Amino acid sequence: MGTRSFFHHREEEQKEERQQSLQMTSTTRKKKFKTSEEEETFSPSELSIAAALALTSEIPPDYKIRREAAILELEQRGQKRIRFGNDMEKLEKEVIRNCRLLRVRADRRALRRKAVEKARVEKEYIELRSGRPPMFWIPLRVHAVWEKMEVKLVCTVLACPPPQVTWYKNGARIVPRLAPAGKYKIKNKFGMLTLHISRCSMEDSAEYSVEVKNQYGEAYSFATVLVRKYYGKESGFDSEIYRRSLLAREADFAFPLKPLFSREKEPFTLSCYFTSDLLEHQRDITWFRDGELLQNSERLELKYQDQEASLTVSCAYKEDEGFYTIHVPSLDGYKEQTTYVFVRDAAAETAGAPGSPLNVKCHDVNKDCLTLSWVPPSDDGGSPILGYYIERYVAGSEDWVPCNERPVKTCRYPVLGLAEGQTYQFRVKAVNKEGISHPSKTSDPVTTYDPSKDKRVTVIPYDEGRMIEISKDDLEGHIKIPLPPTNVHASEVREDYVALAWDEPDPRGREPLNYYVEKSIVGSNSWQMVNLDMPANSPRFALFDLVKGKSYRFRVRSVNKYGISEPSLPSEPVTAGAKLATLPPPSQVLAFRDTKTSVVLQWDKLKDGLEPLGYYIYCRETGTEEWQTVNNKPVTCNEFTVPGLKPGKEYVFCVKSVSEAGLSESSPETDPIVVRPAIARPSAPYGFVLLNCGKADMTIGWKPPKRKGGTKILGYFLDQHDPSELDWHEVNIQPIPQRVYTVSNLEEGHLYEFRACAVNMAGVGEVSEPSDLFRCEEWTMPEPGPPYDVKCTEVRDSSLKLHWEAPLYTGAGPVTGYYVDMCEEGSEEWKQINKQSVATTHMKVSDLETGKCYIFRVRALNKAGIGPPSLPSDPVVAKTKPGTNEIELGVDEEGFIYMAFEAPEKNDDSEFIWSKDYEGPPDADRVQVEEKGNKSKLILKDPSEKDLGIYSVEVTDVDDDISASCTLTKEDLDKLLKRSHEIRNPLIKLISGWNVDVLEKGEVRLWLEVEKLSPNAELHLIFNDKELTSTPTHKINFVKGKGLVELIIQNFCDDDKGVYTAQLQDGKAKNQFTLVLVDECFDKLAEEADAKRRAWKKKQGPHFIENLNWKVTENCEVVLTCKATNLRKDTSFQWFFNKKARAGGAFDPQTGIGTFLIKKITKADEGQYKALVSDERGEDYTQLDLTKGAFEDLLKELCKISALSATPLKIQPTDEGIKIYTDVTYYTDYMKTTWYHKEKQLESRDRMKAGSTMNQIWLHILNPTDADKGKYTLELFDGNKSHKLSTDLSGQAFEDALAEHRRLKEAAIAEKCRARVVQGLPDVATIMEDKTLCLTCCVSGEPYPEITWFKNEKVIVFKDRYKMDVKGTVVTITIEKVCNEDTGKYSIYVKNKYGSETGQVTISVYKHGDIPIGMEEEQVPSGVISKKP
Repeated sequence: MGTRSFFHHREEEQKEERQQSLQMTSTTRKKKFKTSEEEETFSPSELSIAAALALTSEIPPDYKIRREAAILELEQRGQKRIRFGNDMEKLEKEVIRNCRLLRVRADRRALRRKAVEKARVEKEYIELRSGRPPMFWIPLRVHAVWEKMEVKLVCTVLACPPPQVTWYKNGARIVPRLAPAGKYKIKNKFGMLTLHISRCSMEDSAEYSVEVKNQYGEAYSFATVLVRKYYGKESGFDSEIYRRSLLAREADFAFPLKPLFSREKEPFTLSCYFTSDLLEHQRDITWFRDGELLQNSERLELKYQDQEASLTVSCAYKEDEGFYTIHVPSLDGYKEQTTYVFVRDAAAETAGAPGSPLNVKCHDVNKDCLTLSWVPPSDDGGSPILGYYIERYVAGSEDWVPCNERPVKTCRYPVLGLAEGQTYQFRVKAVNKEGISHPSKTSDPVTTYDPSKDKRVTVIPYDEGRMIEISKDDLEGHIKIPLPPTNVHASEVREDYVALAWDEPDPRGREPLNYYVEKSIVGSNSWQMVNLDMPANSPRFALFDLVKGKSYRFRVRSVNKYGISEPSLPSEPVTAGAKLATLPPPSQVLAFRDTKTSVVLQWDKLKDGLEPLGYYIYCRETGTEEWQTVNNKPVTCNEFTVPGLKPGKEYVFCVKSVSEAGLSESSPETDPIVVRPAIARPSAPYGFVLLNCGKADMTIGWKPPKRKGGTKILGYFLDQHDPSELDWHEVNIQPIPQRVYTVSNLEEGHLYEFRACAVNMAGVGEVSEPSDLFRCEEWTMPEPGPPYDVKCTEVRDSSLKLHWEAPLYTGAGPVTGYYVDMCEEGSEEWKQINKQSVATTHMKVSDLETGKCYIFRVRALNKAGIGPPSLPSDPVVAKTKPGTNEIELGVDEEGFIYMAFEAPEKNDDSEFIWSKDYEGPPDADRVQVEEKGNKSKLILKDPSEKDLGIYSVEVTDVDDDISASCTLTKEDLDKLLKRSHEIRNPLIKLISGWNVDVLEKGEVRLWLEVEKLSPNAELHLIFNDKELTSTPTHKINFVKGKGLVELIIQNFCDDDKGVYTAQLQDGKAKNQFTLVLVDECFDKLAEEADAKRRAWKKKQGPHFIENLNWKVTENCEVVLTCKATNLRKDTSFQWFFNKKARAGGAFDPQTGIGTFLIKKITKADEGQYKALVSDERGEDYTQLDLTKGAFEDLLKELCKISALSATPLKIQPTDEGIKIYTDVTYYTDYMKTTWYHKEKQLESRDRMKAGSTMNQIWLHILNPTDADKGKYTLELFDGNKSHKLSTDLSGQAFEDALAEHRRLKEAAIAEKCRARVVQGLPDVATIMEDKTLCLTCCVSGEPYPEITWFKNEKVIVFKDRYKMDVKGTVVTITIEKVCNEDTGKYSIYVKNKYGSETGQVTISVYKHGDIPIGMEEEQVPSGVISKKP
């Protein structure tokens, strides 16, 4: 009802407005006004919309009555009024004229604005009635079904036009044809979407979703389907998931995810391990990157197997960098872990080239253009990025096409000149002064289209799903010449370009529109068209190469096939070339300790509402100049943990803002920070043990906390407790610095337990668990008490060092030794590893199995026996930890022998404890200890054999053991003393001794190379006891930075014979090097220098740069070539053969290439070939010896090519027999040919004849018989290898060839024996009257042929004047006294049983005194005709 009321009121309004409005057309003409006498008309647009709305409306009961009334009213209005008289008619005309004059004076701009406003309202109404984005009227709902049942997921969607529907299962698209037959059925009927799943199984439990989209938007709906398995009523809950959760414990993460470092274009795998197999309900693992759900794809594989979930990227790009999170479902929700994956730039093809851009995306896609954006790289290669090159790829092609000729400065660029409907991909390269980066990852495919196309179509649904589509193109067919565009404005102004946008004219018209853009400098009245050669197809255009700093105005014209519109209104002034400023860097960048390999950074976000694309972080190790990029994909947060740092090293950090204009300046550097764990309170002590006991006191020992909190333990607080009492009591008020303490004032016989806590700079740590109960009873046993503080140091793959403290209770006598027991973790079997007791409190344990975990304990021995064992040590794995350092043994720059140890993991309060032979610190008189940062150096003051032994070092106050040892042997000491002497008395190291080079111009270069020298180094060059100085003829070069000593002698002669010595000194270091140039060595050098001088002079004129050489072509032609250079117009070129000039060669003065072609080479072509080039500047020649071995090599190559050109063997019957042959390009006698029959070599004999021509090799079998059947093989030997060709002459092939041979043989016999006219008759004979004519010819044939003569095709009867004489093969016809009647055509016909033949002659008789007509010989065919019987 609302639609009908709207239509009725609108129809009334349109009737009133039509009486007052103008008719808008695309051409400029006089405006036409209607009077009361003119008929009321409706536009096609109004009639179409009215008809469409009528179809969609419900028909009310009184509709027919109202309809008839409306029609009657229109008919009455359409009738002409006749009640007016002449006076009224005149008055009406006058009124009409006055109205017309008033309307002409009206404001045309106001009328136009009213028309535009009306069109806009119409447009909005049509769009409102037509398109709408998808919306779920009834969404999907959750289903729970039993196994083997079916389920139907149903939802209802509203959208116009009808959307595209896609169903998904756990994010993977459902394709019914790929599933088992009948598993899925998908329906879409009148907006009701249905997914039918038949015979559900446990695998069908999943999250199902449906995606609907059209050009106006998209929508999603989700639902979960749970398939239950029935286990019986007594089982309670019948969900298999719940049942399994009761039977098994949920798996948890085994280890935390660690940061992963990968490189561009390389694969990486991120793995997460679990404590046990995942339960059924936990296996729906999901991975996220920066909060975005990841799914399997061509580059990405998600997998779970053997308690490991992995994410593998086959080819990493910088877009793959980010925070990766794994979600594992649990009964309480889900468990998750997050880490960061770094993707480094691939190695640059050119050193110093920048990294590749990233995140290439397409925006504002139109028919022929789009806008491309990307993110600048973090690494500029060390020099500023000058710009970017964009390349595009059309789907279906193979080439990348550049989009811009000059680099674009900002990270945004309009791409023009695209084809509508084509699919494109784009990539971007960065460029700096050093080179071009690798291309970025290609953008997602994008298809160009007209975004306004859907807006120009109105879809009106009616009649249960049917619909009417109304296109504005159909309604605007009356528009011819288009209207001008509107709203011309600059959408983007960049340093490189100005992007324009405008609105299409409305109404637009049916015909496609193009646009011409015009520009004008502000203040000028002239307009210039900028795209005459390439009109724009879309209401978008970009202008490049505008003059920077000048202001422009722009206007646009529409054009279609009917014509061009008036220009649009000019745009607002736009100033070109305004450089887009980069954002400011973030402020207040702070660095905080995190772990031993990471640092936490924090910074303030940009102020004033500035929103960067993200931030790049950079770090630099103090003492170095090179900044390293931390992240290659901008992070959007303002806090980031930088992992992968070197423990104990000092770093500074800075941050840059990322924007479309590029990277900002660096933020202020952070204060230097050492990579160490953040200071925290220590963990609890543990391992309490009773070391001694009196009547009223106990001595208690314990182990230090496993986590010391990154600083020194200042002491311990100890508490005691009597189980008979409720409260614990403090033992000490001040911290105890040691881990052994005697508790007094105890009651004998009572049980006591103890607990303790450690304290450091961060505060008091956790309180330990209570110890075991110890009874206060005086120890009186004779055996010693237990040793304590058993610990392992220097843990390596197969050995470790065990330390312990001597027992405090010694028993009946002093401790004389110790026994060490070992046990593998998880076992209760202890094994004594030393048969003899050790007297010291340390022992090296060897022959351990790598990777196994061990526990140790120690027992003390005295004269009374072996005492109780110590508390077991902490479990230790026999494995060298990654990054373990050893003691470095060497000699420093001053020549001192030292031992150095570096511990990056040490804390600020940690100390290096050196020991010799594990008995205590080395003698202070013999060694000196220096510490700097994380490194400690022990220097031997006066090295001697007294210093031999084992040196060990241990770092205190760290959580993990950091220790090492080395043994200084006599051999090591001797080597170090020698090296020390060399350092204190140094020699300049020689890298390359004296070398002698002869340069191109004949100069002699004497040079040597030593190690790099300081700027203060000195050189003295001595020649025959005299010091040389640098002169023009003897130039001395001394490059100290490269250690190069060089002497260049211009004209090397006898005066330069002698001994050369270079004396070098650089500080304390010195050395000298001698070169002797005398006798034969000098003579050879002088000769070579003289030859090169002469060759240099020769090269000043024409000369050859490529010597004469030969080549065999595929056509077996030999080509001799050479190349000369430095030619002029007067330069001549000649060929010689065996010292004689030879013609036939070719020479191209432009390229300098000379060629000589030998088409068919023979033995006569063997000899010496020479090419000579000369002019007034000089001459040069090149020779080629083609004799003996060289000529044989050429023939071998020729034979090889000829053999390769051989065709397969062919069979050819002849009248003599059967011929087997092959065709070759060129045959020479040098090529050896051998024929085989049934693998047996054939010899040429009476019936077998082998031969060849220049282009053919054949075998002729004469008079073939059945014995000649079989396989025939031709072997061609080219001098190096054999080539074989075979054919089978047997079976049908032999029968066919033999039959053809017999036929040809009979034909040859017939041809030989048939009757013939051999010779004698002329073609034409001329004779005078009364003369005697004699015609003679020869005949042949076996048997002798019959002879008949014809005149003008009539048989001649030989009588009277006609006589014929036959003598053997000679036949003569005589005509006496010839007359004019004898003129005619005569022929002789011979015939026998093999055939016949005719010979013809034309006789012409002329009278006395006449000149015979046609004295010129007339070319008449002989007319020989052969007939066979």
